[in-house]
Amino acid sequence: MDRARFEELVTQTVKSLPDEFLNRLDNIDVIVEDQATVTQLRKSRLKANQILLGLYEGVPRTKRGSGYGLVLPDKITIFQKQIEALCRTEEEIVAEIGRVVKHEIAHHFGISDARLHELGRY
Repeated sequence: MDRARFEELVTQTVKSLPDEFLNRLDNIDVIVEDQATVTQLRKSRLKANQILLGLYEGVPRTKRGSGYGLVLPDKITIFQKQIEALCRTEEEIVAEIGRVVKHEIAHHFGISDARLHELGRY
């Protein structure tokens, strides 16, 4: 899939979020990259059998204090090549993008991987 189509699917996924979440996505950029950098992989602390499909980098809303301001936007990166490697059809890619975007947005709202496991959303 070409980059423009993949980015369009990511944008559609973000825009389709319920307003209660969409309206609270402030100071955040959602971008697409082919794959994670060495630094991003190192920060994510993946186990040997895991791959990185998306990454949230920033200060979760639950950790922002009164002094939070004048900072660069938080960033959610969606890794196109890894998602495509897992999926056979465009429908599967759309579903995986949806899952990954929601997962990374959960981190923006302060929900940890452990909590996502508890909720059955990992």
